Amino acid sequence: MAPAVIAVAMTGIATWLAGGSAPRAGGTGAPGNAPPTAAVRRMDIGATVLATGVVRPKVGAEVKVGSRASGILHRLHVTVGDYVAAGQLLAELDPSEYRARVDQAAAQLEVARADLAFAALEYERASRMVADQVVSRAEFETVERNSALATARVAEAAAALRSAEIQLGYTRIHAPISGVVAAVSTQVGETVAASFAAPTFVTIVDLDRLEVWAYVDETEIGRVAVGQKAEFTVDTYPGVAFPATVSAIQPGAEIIDNVVNYVTRLAILDDRDRALRPEMTTATTIVVEGRTGVLAVPNPALHRDGSGAYTWVMRDGQPVRRPVEVGYRGTSHTEIVSGLAVGDVVLVGPGPDDS
Repeated sequence: MAPAVIAVAMTGIATWLAGGSAPRAGGTGAPGNAPPTAAVRRMDIGATVLATGVVRPKVGAEVKVGSRASGILHRLHVTVGDYVAAGQLLAELDPSEYRARVDQAAAQLEVARADLAFAALEYERASRMVADQVVSRAEFETVERNSALATARVAEAAAALRSAEIQLGYTRIHAPISGVVAAVSTQVGETVAASFAAPTFVTIVDLDRLEVWAYVDETEIGRVAVGQKAEFTVDTYPGVAFPATVSAIQPGAEIIDNVVNYVTRLAILDDRDRALRPEMTTATTIVVEGRTGVLAVPNPALHRDGSGAYTWVMRDGQPVRRPVEVGYRGTSHTEIVSGLAVGDVVLVGPGPDDS
């Protein structure tokens, strides 16, 4: 064997014994894991507040429909889950007693009208006789008074008839709003008494008028304001984000498990064709600040020293330090005012000279 070949072989063996590996022909050794990088791009960035919430009907969107009349429930035309339109007939009480009252009031009106007709004739006769001095002035005034009383009794009877008809109308219960029947509280054949409080027949919820009550911690509520954008998810539809906006912040606190929270109400911008239901639990994200359409990089890609902010830009596979001017810092990304351009690839994490 030639001396040169023996020397190369001995060198490889010595390297292996020292714990290394012999070099491969034409190679540079196995490469390590590539460092994480990210491309500079324009995006919307912001800081967020996270809160747990619940879907609730707005004021007036949930109505418990009752009766102003007492009686036996005769018919119930809806059940849970039915969609009803405003004005639709929901239930009927037994109208027998109320129809009898209407008939009685109508008969009393006829009696009053007959009395008025007779009083009018007496008044006409007395008017002629007092002119001929056949009756005294006092007798004529009595007839005149009776005629006025008869007129008043007709008006009184007519009012009583209208009242009886209104009471009869109360036996037919109509939907005050459009929505879905959420609960039925009274069944056919049950007796309802409206003497002290209106009994509830059904509960209607308008699914087009829902909102989110987000319970924001007292340490975060100072950053939340009306008009801020938000989004939320529900367990029923994993991965689906519902857009919303902050519509109100209730001034009173709610203490839950010794934690002070403030109810922040969110207006739902898109309910995905009535996909939401009251009392669904939400995971809510409120964007408290932000920038739109700005150059941004992930926060770990930025570093600082005595000269200011800088990042590592990849050039020919190697990181090159570059100073940058930064702007707004969001939850995950920071705005780049100058120093980078769209498409630049930056190192996410420490560079060669970072400790």
